[in-house]
Amino acid sequence: MIYKVQPGSIADELEVEPLDVLISVNGNEIEDVFDYHYYTNEEYLTVVIRKRNGEEWELEIEKEYEEDLGIEFENGLMDNYKSCHNKCIFCFIDQMPKGMRDTLYFKDDDSRLSFLQGNYVTLTNMKEHDLERIIQYKLGPINISVQTTNPKLRCKMLNNRFAGEVLRKIDTLYKAGIPMNGQIVLCKGVNDGEELSRSITDLMKYMPIMESVSVVPVGLSKYREGLYPLEPFTKEDAKNVLAMIHQYQEICLKTCGLHFIHASDEWYLLAEQELPKEESYDGYLQLENGVGMLRLLKTEFEEALMEVIKDQNIKEDRENNCLKKITIATGVLAAPSLQELAEDFMKVFPMTKIQVIPIINHFFGQQITVSGLLTGQDIISQLKEIDLGDKLLLPCNLLRSGEEVFLDDITLEQVENALQVKIDIVKSSGQDLISSFMR
Repeated sequence: MIYKVQPGSIADELEVEPLDVLISVNGNEIEDVFDYHYYTNEEYLTVVIRKRNGEEWELEIEKEYEEDLGIEFENGLMDNYKSCHNKCIFCFIDQMPKGMRDTLYFKDDDSRLSFLQGNYVTLTNMKEHDLERIIQYKLGPINISVQTTNPKLRCKMLNNRFAGEVLRKIDTLYKAGIPMNGQIVLCKGVNDGEELSRSITDLMKYMPIMESVSVVPVGLSKYREGLYPLEPFTKEDAKNVLAMIHQYQEICLKTCGLHFIHASDEWYLLAEQELPKEESYDGYLQLENGVGMLRLLKTEFEEALMEVIKDQNIKEDRENNCLKKITIATGVLAAPSLQELAEDFMKVFPMTKIQVIPIINHFFGQQITVSGLLTGQDIISQLKEIDLGDKLLLPCNLLRSGEEVFLDDITLEQVENALQVKIDIVKSSGQDLISSFMR
């Protein structure tokens, strides 16, 4: 079903309209968005469209190679999302309270979303047909939730008796040269220790086609009644995990010039260790997994602050700057790092006072310390008695993508009204943070 036709596009000129249906391109039925882009890349097309009145139009099109037809579809995939049939012992969706909006309970495990949105997939939903299309279209990178390379243990962790067998699909993707990234959600006493060592060793044979593997600690909410018993990692655990990862990084660096195996930022903060240098992240391949996010933020912030210091116009503004008070609210995990950046800024702009307030996650439980899982109600309840100053800064990952709604369906406007303060939503770059401080 066609949702929108771009004005002035090829489709518009041919009188294609919203609610028309795309049937085929060059005789090929269109299964999803990947078929659409693959078959419409050609210079000569025969496109069959079913009009709203039931007529079928056969349109012959001559265009530039890779020129778009100007058609948009209501569903980005042009197909239904594939849901996850596993029952993973670490699944965060199973740890959510009842009564939240329906979309938050949908578990996707669709390889196509891996290419479109960077989602991680278990491969248990991937049929041979899907695998063939990935290889045919040379799609990549594909992000894979590995968890462990021990077949029996993987079956246990995913609660799927076929979960161990599908690891062979990594071999197929590797032989076809399809770029991959891996993820290991580490569960204490389950896939850590010797099992983690085994998994890293097994995955190293796929370098450099598999470009990176991240190790992230399992997230544990307070809603785990009846679920597999999992424990949080301690400071000592984090040190052990980092020691192993650093050891393997040295081996990988000598073998193929990649650090390959990466620890998410949480491990360094929990172990109270310094973040690695920028070059250790191999180009930040797994930012969305929290790997190197704080290092990149610090690097960008420092560079942006140096530019501010050099700018003569801003130098004059510093001298004439009026007293200003700003509050940053963020997760417990990132708060100390943001406090350091705020102090660096205040040394340059002493008339700007910045306070960083870590928001404790009462909604999901205090073991959840990342900012992306904070709710509007926790922000309101913990800030309502505090002098927030001229404005409140919140990280953009608190909100639903493209909307101004928190996880608990409280809107940004409701938070602003409750706290009686102007709110700035800050993107994840250091430059955006500096800009928010200054405006």
